Order: sequence, then C-alpha cells, then structure tokens
Amino acid sequence: MNRSDFIKSGVLLGGTFLMNKESKADTQFKQSGSPFNLDYAPHEGMFATSAGKDFIDQIKYMHDLGFRSIEDNGMPGRSVEDQKKIGETLAKLGMRMGVFVVPKGGNGANTLAAGKSEHVDIFLKGCRDSIEIAKRVNAKWVTVVPGDYQRNLPIGVQTANVIEALKRGAELLEPHDITMVLEPLSDTPDLFLRYTDQTYEICKAVGSPSCKILYDAYHQQKNEGNLIPLMDMCWSEIGYIQVGDNPGRREPTTGEINYKNVFKWIKQKGYTGIVGMEHGMSKSGVEGEKALVSAYREVDNF
Repeated sequence: MNRSDFIKSGVLLGGTFLMNKESKADTQFKQSGSPFNLDYAPHEGMFATSAGKDFIDQIKYMHDLGFRSIEDNGMPGRSVEDQKKIGETLAKLGMRMGVFVVPKGGNGANTLAAGKSEHVDIFLKGCRDSIEIAKRVNAKWVTVVPGDYQRNLPIGVQTANVIEALKRGAELLEPHDITMVLEPLSDTPDLFLRYTDQTYEICKAVGSPSCKILYDAYHQQKNEGNLIPLMDMCWSEIGYIQVGDNPGRREPTTGEINYKNVFKWIKQKGYTGIVGMEHGMSKSGVEGEKALVSAYREVDNF
C-alpha cells in the first residue's frame, strides 16, 4: 500500500470510528426515544444546540427524544405562516400543542381586578385572537394571568371583578373547546393571583369547563409549598401542569422538589394532560441538553 492509499484508508477508518462513537453517544442521549410516562412539553431553544435554530427542526428533534408535546408562550407573536407550519408539523408527528399566553390577557397595566371596561375589552380581544391562533396550531389551552392587585378596592370586590371578566372570556372560548388556565405566580407580591386555593375558588365561581387552574409547581413551591395535599384538594379544577425546580427554576433534580414522587402521584390521579417544562437549564450546550433529558428520564422512572 503506497502512502496515498494508506492515508485515505486511515481517514476512512478514523471517520468510521468517529461515526460509531457519535452514534453510540446519540443513542445514549436519546435513550431509545420512547415516550415518557407523562406528557412533558419542552419549549423553543431547549435543544437548539443539537437541532439548530429552526423551531420546526427542534420540534422534530424533541419527538426523536420521546417528547410528545411542546409549549410556546410567544406563539401569538409568530407570523400566521409560522403558526400554520408549527401546527402542521405537530399534526404529522402526532404531537400536542401546549399553552400559549393570551395576548394582553391581564397584566399590571390592564388588571382585571380593577373592574374597568377598557381592561376587560383588551382581555376579550385577546381571547378572540387566541381562538384564531389555536385553530392554526390545534391548541386546547391558553394561559391567563389576571394582573395586579387594584389596592384601592376591597379584596372581595377585586375577586368579583376578576370572576365576571373570566366568565365573559369563558363564554367566548367554550364553543371552541379551548380552556383558559389561570396561573397563580410568585414573581411579585403585586400580583392578584398567587395561591392554588384562591384560583380554585375563582374557577368554581366562574363555573365553566373553559376556566381551570394552571398549576406551576415551581411557583407554588415558593408561594405555599405542601404541593401534593394542595393539588389534591383543588384537583377538580386543575387543567394543566407546569414544572421547574426550586431554587433556580431549572430542570428537575437540580433543586429541592421531589419530582419523582410528584409525577408518580400525578400519574396515579389519572392525569393525561401536558406537563410543561417551564424552566431554564442548569448547563448550556449539548451537555445541558443531555442533562435535561437525563433528569426527565430519572424522575419519570416510577
């Protein structure tokens, strides 16, 4: 064998070795790509290092990893064309669309607690816009945050104002089989909606299948703790679940929440909805993506 042939042969052998090595690592990373016990939903960017920046490619890669749903809070900000592409991709892969946030669905600037008609009108327009978006991506859940306290009003009056606004939103959404899920948050004490039982009371008062609780375990661990007992008390009104570990709001196993027990309990309750991965990642790049998948495989192994 002359030198030229030897070099060519060595390159081919080396390339084959690297391909085999990468294939093994990839297989280990994907862990066969089998679906999880619960339906966890990643969001854009979680697998951008491996799948690239295109969201459609990321969705396909998520499917390869075993995920069967996605979330995209910013869906209303995407073009109609992109929304349709995402919807078509999900349909082809047999994946579900998780929550997106109702445009201006209630915030500090237009809180529903104030009882002002102009604030309610903005919220209702957001509901109407959400119906059209939901049709394009086959979404069944939309996130609503009622906004901040209106501190010059008694709490009972504020609560009644929120309930009346949500009743009108539910009337719009119910014929389209869309559920607005109310999310109590921990971001600031100015927020009107902060606790599970408070949200339960409001959903009961609205009395519609289109108004339920979005239970985010990260926020509720910060606000109230006692996760499983409080979920159990309010279970009939919980329509959607999100997670993130605390402290840090990163993937399960990085904080104090025993997510294996929480997920096992949720499964035993018969929950078949989506579990949104509403958190950041403890590491960046491919290593972070591997750690993310590994964490969910670990806590899903019950």
